[in-house]
Parts: sequence; C-alpha cells; structure tokens
Amino acid sequence: MRIVVVGASSGLGRCIAVDRGRRGDRVALLARRTDRLTEAAADAGSDSFAVRCDVTDEASCRDSIDEAVATLGGLDALVYATGVGNLRRIADIDAEAWRHAFDTNVIGASLVTAAAIPHLEATTGVAVYLSTVQGSLTPPWPGLGSYAVSKAALDKLVEAWRQEHPTVGFTRVSVGECAGGEGPAMTQFADGWDAELAAEVMPLWIDRNYMTGLLIDIDELHRALHAVLSLTATASIPSVTVMPRHQ
Repeated sequence: MRIVVVGASSGLGRCIAVDRGRRGDRVALLARRTDRLTEAAADAGSDSFAVRCDVTDEASCRDSIDEAVATLGGLDALVYATGVGNLRRIADIDAEAWRHAFDTNVIGASLVTAAAIPHLEATTGVAVYLSTVQGSLTPPWPGLGSYAVSKAALDKLVEAWRQEHPTVGFTRVSVGECAGGEGPAMTQFADGWDAELAAEVMPLWIDRNYMTGLLIDIDELHRALHAVLSLTATASIPSVTVMPRHQ
C-alpha cells in the first residue's frame, strides 16, 4: 500500500508508520520535527521517507500531501495520528489553548483530508483518524476538557467527511491507555503537563475507573489498524475501539 501517516515523528504515529513500513508498505511520514521524522523514516525501511508538515498551516498541509503523493505515485491510505492534550482545568483554558487543541486535533485533520481526498477517491482508499475513549465512551476526564471536546469534534468531522465522500472508507479508531513503543516511539502525550495539577486529577481518573493502569500492547493497535487498512473497496469499518481488557 501507499500510505501517508501524519504525526509520525513520535508516539503512536511513529509506531504505526514504522509498523506499516516493516510490513512492506510504501510510507510517507509527515510531522513538524524533521530530525525525529528522518530517524523514524529510517526505522520504517527503504521504501519510507520524511516530509515536513505543520497541520496548523493550510499551505503546509496541501504542499506536504502533494509532495508525498507525487513520491508515492498515488495514495491508498491516510492515517491521521496527530493529537495534543493540554492538562488544564476547564475554567483556566484560555482562547489560545482552545485554538491550539482545535487547530491540531480537528482543523488540521480536515485540512490534510481535503488535500488527500482527490487521491483517495481515485483509489477508493481509506482514511483513519486516531481518537480517544474520552471523545465518545467516557465523560471528559477532569483536567483534559479541551482534549475531550476536540476529539468529540473530530469524531463528528469524520462522519461529515464520510457523508460527502462515500467512496472513501473513513474510520475512527478510539484508543484507550497505550504507552506506544520504546524510546522515541513512546507516547509523549503528557510531556509538559503541570505536575501539581496532574497529582490532583490522576486520583480522580483512577477512582472513576477511567485510568486502570492496564495498557494496550502496541501490537494490538497494529493488528486493529491492519484489519481496517486491509479491507477492499466493497467494505469499511466506520469505528473501532481498542482498549485494555479489564480483569
């Protein structure tokens, strides 16, 4: 397959891109941090390459997709793995923080999709978006209000794209607690969080059974994505949830 993975410089996006490359796919890895992106592309294999992309910039989204597709020679799948989660009480989230969450988690996803959609329609391809159980299955976790709200908006965005472009297989993948891989492939979701606030809200997450301490093995996420990406043009999986099996 010819795949574009957005948010591929670290965390789950990097894990996904490297896994697809090692499965034999041709992979374009997109993200802002070119040094990490280049290293990830090398890990993914000789048929993988890095393209710088800032999802908060419309021209960058368009240009990076054009470059990726030109090098790949077409596009069979898009995976949008970019996401930010600011830890802040809902009353303390200012306009800048709200814009950052929506620019990255929602608007960027749509801008990238708009650039990719002619190519995906040409191949009756697949578009996959990583979401969270907070967007649909649980109430917003205290301290992560902007993240949950933006991911709920992403879920509706995926539905909107599906309605207007039915020949493309749009899939939302809601992910529970997952550490990712090792080293640069580990999740960096909590980087930069306020340690004092984290110490206050984490006991609430545990008490409400939102956070159990059980983690998804990254290979399980790979298997779920492989099932989605392996479907032919006659079928699609609108939504997948991958979460730990509670014992």
